[in-house]
Amino acid sequence: MKLLLTSGGVTNVTIRDALVEMLGKPIEECTALLLPTAQWGHPMCSPFSAWRSVAGRWPERQDLVELGWKEVGLLELTALPSLDRDRWEPWVRDADVLLVDGGEAIYLAHWIRESGLERLLPELTDTVWVGVSGGSMALTPRVGEAFLGWRPGEGDEALGIVDFSVFPHLDYPGWESNTSERAREWAADIGGPAYAIDDQTAIAVTDGRVRVISEGSWFALPEED
Repeated sequence: MKLLLTSGGVTNVTIRDALVEMLGKPIEECTALLLPTAQWGHPMCSPFSAWRSVAGRWPERQDLVELGWKEVGLLELTALPSLDRDRWEPWVRDADVLLVDGGEAIYLAHWIRESGLERLLPELTDTVWVGVSGGSMALTPRVGEAFLGWRPGEGDEALGIVDFSVFPHLDYPGWESNTSERAREWAADIGGPAYAIDDQTAIAVTDGRVRVISEGSWFALPEED
């Protein structure tokens, strides 16, 4: 897949332009599926936050379902095991983009596996995955103990589709847990390559090529001397 791993969504023109480039056609000609599953596993999320994501009703946010898609559908991964694969798989294959909302990354990774979506991902070569926060972190090797909110005793290993980890919401106003210093402490525990990114930054991965797209702040970890 083509991956656009964000912290806060498609929050600026630079990230939007990168998305259009990956899609290969205007957003207005593309069909999207929203995956809100990660929210159910996160202690800060609720049925009300999930509805706001689906309805595009987050205050001061116009960065996911509100981008002007030709059509937007809802794909709830926890429902897929109860359905025949030949019913839901065409929905995924026909979508131009999967909008994977944030929340609990390990919970999301669990349901990507349990739903059967993980087995399908390698075949979706023309599909774009737009991850937001936990929706990006679920594709990494590890999320770090600082981001575990669901079954913390079972480890922080995610799907490992990319070979780097992501620390989102860098220096987010009022969040003492997401400072640059905390990111460095987190990276020391991760023990592998990582990026700390703010909500104006995204990481694009196409054909194994990684590039950072930003109108904000970010840094790679571990930092070079």
